[in-house]
Amino acid sequence: MTVSRHPALTLDPVEAAESVDVESDMRSIGETARESGLTVSALRFYDGAGVFCPAWVDPQTGYRWYRTDQLADARLLCRLRRVGLPVAEIRLVLAAPPGSGEAHRVLDRHLRRLEDGLSDARRELSAVRTLIDQRESPMSSSTTRTAATRFTVGAADLAAALDAVRFAAAEDSEHPVLGGVLFDVEGSVLRVVATDRYRMAVSQAAVPALEGPGASTVVPVPVVDGIRALLAGGGEVTLTLDGDRVVLEAAAGRRLEGAALEGDFPDYRRLTRIEASHRTDVPASVLREAVAGGACRTVHEGHEIVLLSVGPGGAVCVVTEDGGAGDDGRGPADGTRIAVNRQYLLEAIGAGAPEQLVLETGSPITPLAIRDAGNDGTFSILMPVRLP
Repeated sequence: MTVSRHPALTLDPVEAAESVDVESDMRSIGETARESGLTVSALRFYDGAGVFCPAWVDPQTGYRWYRTDQLADARLLCRLRRVGLPVAEIRLVLAAPPGSGEAHRVLDRHLRRLEDGLSDARRELSAVRTLIDQRESPMSSSTTRTAATRFTVGAADLAAALDAVRFAAAEDSEHPVLGGVLFDVEGSVLRVVATDRYRMAVSQAAVPALEGPGASTVVPVPVVDGIRALLAGGGEVTLTLDGDRVVLEAAAGRRLEGAALEGDFPDYRRLTRIEASHRTDVPASVLREAVAGGACRTVHEGHEIVLLSVGPGGAVCVVTEDGGAGDDGRGPADGTRIAVNRQYLLEAIGAGAPEQLVLETGSPITPLAIRDAGNDGTFSILMPVRLP
């Protein structure tokens, strides 16, 4: 038997083209790689992952062949790879039915992630530069005072934002910083955030005028409640974040000043980037009734847990652990089941009194997101409960 030997140019195994009878519109893996911009190893990887498979594989040699009309998808795959789209989402783009809009929705979500990541990087680099300046000039930095941030916001907008997040602030927490609400102002948006580590609520309000740099301050719940009480008059109010102090100036000369909380607040931007596989529109009253009257299970420390089931079509119902519909008679769903604290879910449903909600679900171990359908910037996330 004659063995063909070739110089050992690479450790990557080479697929050698054999003499095969293929149709004229077929391309070898090497030709497909050259014409698409992908490497041969990348084409093998995406074949193994079930993302982009050859039209035919020689059963004797294992050599891969691609149709000419696959070249467009190969070039698209190359571009998606360059922008860092995860493999699972590349699969969604390539499999999306024409005209469904699904591919564009996947790209929009990825672009938002990239933009959020860039904003986070800029914010962290700004903080790093400040630390470097302090490290290099310790004497001058000790006497340098950070400029105060002063901005205006609509009283009704701020009231609605606080109403949407106040419920999620921790009570008697071992982490004092969680007993407050984060006021995070940047550009033309003020975001307010509260969390007790088991849930998180986020809302926002427009900032018509901002003086000074962007700033983040954790305001204690008693001060937040005092601010909320001064917002009944309408119009605009002025907030000043000045180091460890927060000042509210409202109409008719009303003023409130309080001390901010010290400590590092959780990175809400990272925690709220949820990859949802289902988005379901549901009236708040319908969901509230189902959760309040549905089956539940009592676990440690008396917490009541409800089991939500998300069907393939996105329908949500409260079920029993055996998959039954419980007492509400809504019929069982055979999709993803997510166990959450009933009281936490009811508080999230009622926060801010929305009429229509959007539920975003992924898997039994990923957070459940509850969004105000009329305000995408207002939402809560609940951590799922692992049932014994």
